Amino acid sequence: MLRRISQDSVKINRYLGLVTKQQLARSTIVASTHTIATSRRFHTRSVVYQTKEAEAKETKANLEKNTKATVAEATDKSEGAVAKKDDAAPKKTWKQTIKEGAQHYWDGTKLLGFEIKVSSKLAMKLAAGYELTRREKRQLKRTTQDIVRVVPFAMFLIIPFAELLLPVALKLFPGLLPSTYVSSNDIEKRARNLRKTRGSVSSFLRDTVNESGLTAPTNVTPEQRQKFVEFFDKVRAHGEKPSRELLISVAQMFKDDLVLDNLSRPQLVAMAKYMNLQHFGTNLMLRYSIRHKMRQIKMDDRAIYAEGVDSLSMTELQIACASRGIKTHALSKGRLAEDLDNWLELRLRQKVPSTLLILSSAFTYGEADDLNSHYDALEAVLSAIPEELFHEADLEYAHATDQATNKQRLEVVREQQELIQEENQQEEESGHIIQVKDDLNLDEEEAKKEEAKGEAARVETERAKEFFDLSPPDVKEAKKAEKDK
Repeated sequence: MLRRISQDSVKINRYLGLVTKQQLARSTIVASTHTIATSRRFHTRSVVYQTKEAEAKETKANLEKNTKATVAEATDKSEGAVAKKDDAAPKKTWKQTIKEGAQHYWDGTKLLGFEIKVSSKLAMKLAAGYELTRREKRQLKRTTQDIVRVVPFAMFLIIPFAELLLPVALKLFPGLLPSTYVSSNDIEKRARNLRKTRGSVSSFLRDTVNESGLTAPTNVTPEQRQKFVEFFDKVRAHGEKPSRELLISVAQMFKDDLVLDNLSRPQLVAMAKYMNLQHFGTNLMLRYSIRHKMRQIKMDDRAIYAEGVDSLSMTELQIACASRGIKTHALSKGRLAEDLDNWLELRLRQKVPSTLLILSSAFTYGEADDLNSHYDALEAVLSAIPEELFHEADLEYAHATDQATNKQRLEVVREQQELIQEENQQEEESGHIIQVKDDLNLDEEEAKKEEAKGEAARVETERAKEFFDLSPPDVKEAKKAEKDK
């Protein structure tokens, strides 16, 4: 019995030991499985993290690349693309438009009041006998014009509901609005329209300059006539390039008034458009407006020459060059100053007529890439004169040297008679004859000023001689009495 019990206890212990070993093995397997799973989970997370980090770096690189490409593309866009982008912007509400318009006109009113205050001081300075600078003169002139424009402009604000017609009036009469109320967009739009007009007009003038009725003055010397013939012989017969001195000498023979009086109507209209003038009316009205503009340019030339081109700012250079028909778009300040200095050199020092300079500016405007300076354009203008005009000028020089024939006189008289009949026909077709007192003479005015300067110099010389005269008093009195006689 005891032996059986001991055997059973041994079996039980063996069984319990086996169970314990199995449990230990199971726990070991479970632990190892958990460790493997944990390590796999950690490895998977690290792989995912590395993948996401690589994707983030790649996305950042692509974003930087796209940003650089976008910036480069935006830099290479032209003005038209930028304008289209601005047009694509969301439109403003009517409240925002009214608010901005009211603020703009309020700022313009304050600016006009300040300009009136400044210009009143300039007017007092001028009345006191002081000389105004060119910038001060332009300020006083601009303010005076704005004050004159305020009167009709104020009527639209005083009369009830008249402001509704203000856009229509400004469309018909762009100069009705004072300069202080003009926005920068309107100024840029006018500049673009002027560039477009001058581009088309310049090509028209280059194509039709052979029809111009230029003529030469009669008060010339045989030496000048010889230079005239030599110039056209080189250009027409041999195709040679004349020297700059010969070019200037021939250009000085053509006067402003004679050039304008012999221009055809299409060329007068084209020149008026090129100079930003009203191109409506008869030939007499067009010549008068062009002469008046030329006279203003002459006075401005003297003022700029006295103060120096370097004293002008970039904006003043652009305005001065634009008024003379010189190209200003996309040009540096140095180039504008050089072109204006060339104009002053030819106009004031070399005494080249301003009409020929305007034509030369038209030749260099637009597509004329082969004409790099006013000298080249001036040569192109003079060399384009037709044969009949050369004969007319040759007749004038022949008159001066008593070599004119009756046949030459007859041809010239017939040409002038045809021009007179054409002008009369234009006035009849217009339905009413507008008489304009065109008494402006640019050449005589300059000649009178030169004569006055010579007379003043002569008087000063005589006074200096009298002051430094060491003769006895009785001899001085005798000289004075003889001079009075």
